[in-house]
Amino acid sequence: MVGLLKNMFHSNEKQVKRYYKKVALINALEEKMSALTDDQMKEKTEEFKERLTKGETLDDLLVEAFALVREASKRVLHMRHYDVQLIGGMALHNGNIAEMRTGEGKTLVATLPAYLNALNGKGVHIITVNEYLAQRDSEEMGVLYNFLGLNVAVNLNQLSPEEKRKVYQADITYGTNSEFGFDYLRDNMVVYKEELVQRPLTFAIVDEVDSILIDEARTPLIISGQAEKSAVSYEQAARFAKKLTLQQDYTIDQKGRTAMLTDQGVAKAEKEFSVDNLYDSKHFALNHHVQQALKAQAIMKRDVDYVVQNGEVLIVDEFTGRIMDGRRYSDGLHQAIEAKEGLDIQNESMTLATITLQNYFRMYEKLAGMTGTAKTEEAEFRKIYKLDVLVIPTNKKVQRQDLPDRVYRNEKAKYEAIIENIKEKHEKGQPVLVGTTSIENSEKISDMLKRKGIKHTVLNAKFHEKEAEIVSMAGQKGAVTIATNMAGRGTDIKLEEGVTELGGLHIIGTERHESRRIDNQLRGRAGRQGDPGSTQFIISMEDDLMKKFGAENMKKMMERLGVEENEPIESKLITRAIESAQKRVEGSNFDTRKNVLEYDDVMNQQRNIIYKQRREVIESEDIKSVVFEMVERVIERTVMSYCADDLEEEWDLSMLTRHIAAAFLPEGVIKEEELKGKDADSIIALIKENVYRLYEEKESKVGELLREFEKIVILRAVDSKWMEHIDTMDQMRQGIHLRAYGQTNPLQEYQMEAFQMFNALIASIEEEVAVHTLKSEIEKEEELHREEVVDLTKVQTSSGDSTERKKPARSEKVGRNAPCPCGSGKKFKQCHGK
Repeated sequence: MVGLLKNMFHSNEKQVKRYYKKVALINALEEKMSALTDDQMKEKTEEFKERLTKGETLDDLLVEAFALVREASKRVLHMRHYDVQLIGGMALHNGNIAEMRTGEGKTLVATLPAYLNALNGKGVHIITVNEYLAQRDSEEMGVLYNFLGLNVAVNLNQLSPEEKRKVYQADITYGTNSEFGFDYLRDNMVVYKEELVQRPLTFAIVDEVDSILIDEARTPLIISGQAEKSAVSYEQAARFAKKLTLQQDYTIDQKGRTAMLTDQGVAKAEKEFSVDNLYDSKHFALNHHVQQALKAQAIMKRDVDYVVQNGEVLIVDEFTGRIMDGRRYSDGLHQAIEAKEGLDIQNESMTLATITLQNYFRMYEKLAGMTGTAKTEEAEFRKIYKLDVLVIPTNKKVQRQDLPDRVYRNEKAKYEAIIENIKEKHEKGQPVLVGTTSIENSEKISDMLKRKGIKHTVLNAKFHEKEAEIVSMAGQKGAVTIATNMAGRGTDIKLEEGVTELGGLHIIGTERHESRRIDNQLRGRAGRQGDPGSTQFIISMEDDLMKKFGAENMKKMMERLGVEENEPIESKLITRAIESAQKRVEGSNFDTRKNVLEYDDVMNQQRNIIYKQRREVIESEDIKSVVFEMVERVIERTVMSYCADDLEEEWDLSMLTRHIAAAFLPEGVIKEEELKGKDADSIIALIKENVYRLYEEKESKVGELLREFEKIVILRAVDSKWMEHIDTMDQMRQGIHLRAYGQTNPLQEYQMEAFQMFNALIASIEEEVAVHTLKSEIEKEEELHREEVVDLTKVQTSSGDSTERKKPARSEKVGRNAPCPCGSGKKFKQCHGK
């Protein structure tokens, strides 16, 4: 392991040295570039584009292009790229992750590869964690791109499809990961190619790449509509859950975050709901409601897992402390929490389209990312995204002091020590940033500070709109800022004059996070660009991480050693134990994400086939041959299903004749007597011959209108069947882990069954296309409006099982009266929600 780490370090050093050689070439052009007029600089962009058309590559242009961007930045932004920023730009251009410390100017670094890669005219996407940062960066850096003759746009949630189309035509487009992902899903629901908004996915630079590609990777993007499902039992189940007693009626597994009824609890439920056996299949839905109500009551904590604002339950991200806008817990858990809190219960939803962030970002031809903390997750980046992490040297030497952890026996002593530490720093005017892991803890510290009369600012998910503004002021003399985890990430904390002499920004961590990377991010808020600063974690044996991993033994050891309650210990043994626990959790979280991806890869292969074929239908002018291939396969399958037996006497020609009349041809065109004595191939040929004749008659009657109708029929069949398939696959996925009890590999079972289900899906689509194409009557005068196209889609949903997902689905809700996301112009309830 030590040898491997040494090799990685030397590999990083060698790569940085190679990049420094190019930095020297860029620096050599500085004088030449500074001699250009503003107009000449803009002309350089056109020159580069022309050279690309003549066979030069982006790599050939890199040195000149980076030198040009640096000069342009000096003129319009009054910022000159440092040498290390040029190295960061090269790492991004080569499809790597650039690990750069906080305050090293990642936003400016992105301008280098973004400009270079935009020269080929295919579009560059710069992905940020929220719309505030997307808008801020597009405005600030847009001045630079515009000066060089490129156009910039920002992809916002509220834009119309027409506006989004223009946004994606820009040379450089800023936006959030979820908005780009949702646009991809919506593009695969449209009916006409004119409604597509995205271009092919060429190059993406992901800011805060660890947050987007690691922390949020377990959360799929889902476009969902409201299903017509009853929510009758939620209030009843919530009332019942509130009557239960821990240990007697139910038990809790803290690690797995699950709650289970005891035998006594089951008996109480059966009495409450007047049923003989709660686990009988006919009480499946009731059992599910009770389990979710119990989880909502016993596991899900208000102001930790979620907040209630304006009568809505809003999920709080466990990693960032931010509200996860638009997301709802799946499988009825969100409704159970609404019932627990006495709120209006919203309908359950059905999935119209879904994709994981992992699979969305892997579709880009080239992917790159920036963050202050990626090295601890390098194995995951390499395995899942094929991205290497390059640690970029800092522009100035880091002056920050990372003090050893102070560990207390209990929470009471820990919080008293935190307040004392804040008071001590505040009295001398040194600014303090306090990092907490939950809204509840941040408000607890706030209350304690109020009692001490210490003026402070609280930044948590409840006030996330102002987070960047609040965090930017955290470096003011005497400022005390309390923030949940990563609140305000992406915003620099600049020190007020005179703060440097006081020791710079002091950061207090109130709890170790499950991920070392999150702790490192908190530390990284201090000591930017060579500023002084200090960080320290003040923790207790009663913290969540410690409780999960054997803190009781350490607590007893501290008691045996006679450690006083308010006496801290700074022990390497405890620090190592904490790091060991963090590594175990990180490994477990990686396994979870890998597991999600392994299952989603099965779905992803199917999704790629469906979306590819759907796109071909949309973009083709004439799909007659495609329709005929489908019709022929359906005829062959139909005949063989009735004539499969070797003995002709066993063939069911009567049923076959009826099936032909129902699915392909008018009644009486083919009679049972005509089929007798023929072999299967001859029967197939006879049916095809009559179908071709019928089709030609229809074509001569309605002409080109038939081409449009064929598209309608295929898209209708694909959309409705695919949505049913997503729902069925999801249900299978929820229960597949039980196969392990039968000594089989659940993933292999899932893959095999998914393959069979997909074949059945294709056959079902083809059958619907064949029946509708051949049996529908089309009047020549009739016009086919897109409203009618989408009206043909019928969405069916099935009830899910009782296995809840551990993470909420990031979903974009479509209201019953809202415009349908497919772009039809109709209300959702009259379109894909019908």
